[in-house]
Amino acid sequence: MDLRPIRNKREHAAALRETEALWNARKGSPEEDRLLVLTLLVESYEREHFPIPAPDPIDLLLHVMEARGLTRKELEPHIGSRARVAEVLNRVRPLTIEMIRRLCDGLGLPADVLIQGYKLRKAA
Repeated sequence: MDLRPIRNKREHAAALRETEALWNARKGSPEEDRLLVLTLLVESYEREHFPIPAPDPIDLLLHVMEARGLTRKELEPHIGSRARVAEVLNRVRPLTIEMIRRLCDGLGLPADVLIQGYKLRKAA
């Protein structure tokens, strides 16, 4: 396969097969160089044809809590009181700019995801 932009599913499949064949290329070899370029081409094609939308801010928080083993109490320094954490996670109250700043600084979360709008539920 020539190194050129991937334009269709057939070329994408061929690039994936070649990438897999080159996966264990020796460091610094021409095969490794080819693998790196192919990876960039595949990534570019997939970004355009299979975009992955950014997660919902609350879904991200819940995922981070689960992945890092965080409790709701551990979110209090970033979000506020126990009740405020519950309101945010239950989608009753939106994240504020200050909360987003503290989540970014304290937990290293991406601001571009946290600032997205999301649907709120009505308080009980």
